[in-house]
Amino acid sequence: MPAALSNPQKRYLRGLAHDLKPVIMVGAKGVTDAVVAEAGLAVERHELIKVRVAAGDRELRDQWIADLCERADASLVARIGNIAVLYRRSQDNPLIVLPKA
Repeated sequence: MPAALSNPQKRYLRGLAHDLKPVIMVGAKGVTDAVVAEAGLAVERHELIKVRVAAGDRELRDQWIADLCERADASLVARIGNIAVLYRRSQDNPLIVLPKA
């Protein structure tokens, strides 16, 4: 389970994520093992990623985002429409220094 982020930390990460493009796309099949594996690799490498979720139903989209966060061991920073921002500190090479909570 990833550590909970404080509001100032989330605000900082949202600012860093503003110019990022989505690197993971969740399609009609939902959160598959392949999507989870790819998201895990991407978030380990970059620490902060955007995910585009193509679900028409808001409840289904929120469920898929929560499932992806749980299975990829990442924290949800923000969700705006079909885009979710995920963060997980890299084990090997931390790139982002979070402000103090």
